[in-house]
Amino acid sequence: MVSRFFRLPLLLLTLLGMSLSVTAFAAPGLEVSAVRLGQHETKTRFVMELNAAPTFDVFLLADPYRIVIDLPELTWRAGDTSLHRKGVVRNFRWGLFKKGTSRVVLDVTGPVKILQTAVLPPSSGMPWRFFMDIQETDNTAFRNTVDAQRRGGEATQVALVAPPPPSLVRKYTVVIDAGHGGIDPGAIGQSGVYEKKITLAVARKIRDILAKDKKYNVLMTRDDDTFLSLRERVTFGRSAKADLFISVHADSISRPSFRGAAVYTLSENASDDEAAELAKEENKSDLIAGVDLSAQDDTVQGILIDLAQRETKNFSVKFAEMLTPEIARSGMTVRGKSHRFAGFRVLKAPDVPSVLVELGYLSNREDERILKSADGQQKLAEAIARAVDKYFKTVDP
Repeated sequence: MVSRFFRLPLLLLTLLGMSLSVTAFAAPGLEVSAVRLGQHETKTRFVMELNAAPTFDVFLLADPYRIVIDLPELTWRAGDTSLHRKGVVRNFRWGLFKKGTSRVVLDVTGPVKILQTAVLPPSSGMPWRFFMDIQETDNTAFRNTVDAQRRGGEATQVALVAPPPPSLVRKYTVVIDAGHGGIDPGAIGQSGVYEKKITLAVARKIRDILAKDKKYNVLMTRDDDTFLSLRERVTFGRSAKADLFISVHADSISRPSFRGAAVYTLSENASDDEAAELAKEENKSDLIAGVDLSAQDDTVQGILIDLAQRETKNFSVKFAEMLTPEIARSGMTVRGKSHRFAGFRVLKAPDVPSVLVELGYLSNREDERILKSADGQQKLAEAIARAVDKYFKTVDP
């Protein structure tokens, strides 16, 4: 996915029409104290002030146009991450991408080239500074740069999870997927709470309940504030040979009166417009985190895999139908047509029954109150665990 380019000494670099990378010795406890944008005639400058010299990788992404900067895991002390649009940069965000790596993503207005990137040592009362000069270019030059990155890059590595050891007692592998994480916060509640924190808290509670039963081997796609791409989540479930994959989410909508939980299974044809819109938003997770979206999704291909997926969908629907009444008993409102379906990428493993659970709406005060409370989270986790028990008592996928 991401290229690893030239490793060069710490000095001012100029590189036209190509993505670049600079390595320096990064001090522990890297911190960003300030960030700013400046417009200088024909170029836009992005600057970060730091307490030490960072190592970094910079690369371009298309569809949509983005610049991504990967740095060692850092502490952000620059305050509000929003910047007023200047020049070619229209938006900016940062967050943990994976253990040991923080990521900054710049959304740009169109095809760009990086004129120069540099790390400047402290001088005249200023701390260490990372800066990057950006300029508009034509689409052909931009695409050539992106293609050159990929030719010289390394494939993203996904850790394979070993299946549980053989046992006389049938053990079921259940993967709990806490939605969003790291640089991707997900929905934001009325109180400012992030979806990624709610989903992780509930996922941990589901794991803890199921782990008490010896017939379950329970795994989590993430157990901390780390970003995982949608493909990595699917690959995790498949490599674990999961018998069931449960992706936990919490929605947000512009209508604050709208509330309630729902369970989704995979279908390329959405059950309604709302389901289609939700899938569209959830599938943007990789875009937000600066993942290369141009790579072909080879998870589902071929007639035999399609046939396997049809059977998998049937198991997924059976679990969804058992899960919705359990959620209703937990005290959380369940919306009408509470079992829905849409084209969620995270559900596309052809051989793993999978559901996506929207626990409620963070944009609704009552739902948010339940989702933020330890008691509400526990009741929802218990409801999901009860449904898992019922499912494996009736089917053996």
